[in-house]
Amino acid sequence: MSSSDSTDVSLTPEVLQRVEAGIEAGGSELVRWSVREAFEQFQQRAAGGCDRRASGQLRRWVMGTFTSVLFRVRVENIEAVPACPVILAANHLSHLDPFLLLAKLPPHPYFYILGDARTLYNKWWKRWVLSWAGGVIPLDRWWKEEIAVIDAARNGRTDLATVAQAIEQTVPSGGDVRSLRQIDHTVETVLSRGDGILLFPEGRLGSKEGKLYPLRRGTVLYALRNGVPIVPIAIIGTQDLYLHKTLTLRFGTPLQFEQRDRLKRLEIDAALASLEQAMRQLLPADYKEPQEPKLKLFRYLLNHLLW
Repeated sequence: MSSSDSTDVSLTPEVLQRVEAGIEAGGSELVRWSVREAFEQFQQRAAGGCDRRASGQLRRWVMGTFTSVLFRVRVENIEAVPACPVILAANHLSHLDPFLLLAKLPPHPYFYILGDARTLYNKWWKRWVLSWAGGVIPLDRWWKEEIAVIDAARNGRTDLATVAQAIEQTVPSGGDVRSLRQIDHTVETVLSRGDGILLFPEGRLGSKEGKLYPLRRGTVLYALRNGVPIVPIAIIGTQDLYLHKTLTLRFGTPLQFEQRDRLKRLEIDAALASLEQAMRQLLPADYKEPQEPKLKLFRYLLNHLLW
């Protein structure tokens, strides 16, 4: 993640509190153990074994029950998702986004979530649920708020120097060669076994409905290296959540890619531009929040539920 990702982050007391919580999670042995355990399961699967995971049908039922109690979810063009190894690429406004998608996606192929390790494992109940459910690929990275703290400290905010140092010393950035190769190998294993990947190519939470941040190259690299399609998805309405709000999951036409052993920069850039254009076309040009209800029940809880 580059320093440009921090330009729209205001270092409020709430944001700094979240940074402190992120540092604590980054240094947690329980979080690190959960990450190691997840990748050990993938290694077993690559060797021909089975990883522990709930069935796609059971997971869909559990997620569907959970989300239907809280929200009204409208689904458009889900039949576009092919019954083959595929990458789903969605914009990202809330930590609830993957659960909304899993509640509506067909049970086959089985979709693995490529998600932030600390967000996945920072609470005991999340670790318990995921140890049962499986189906995640944990990703180490610095949050945009942490990047903003480091940038501010380097630009003269001496009051943030200690926090910035703690981030750099405690929180894995995920940018080292070993981590990147581990993720690449895991994604290849998942796709080669007939499963799918669900990821958020912006690499961060968005801040505004209808807005799309520049996409990371990883999504199209996975598609080109493995010769699988990408289905673009627009998630609409999750930036601000409250009870029984109407949300929309809009699926686009799959983008087809031929497998490439040696990738050229022009091919990567062209594929990335195609994906970004497809995602932008699915997003609303002028999103307006519903006017009803006036009383937005459980707003704070739902917006912070999975932090």
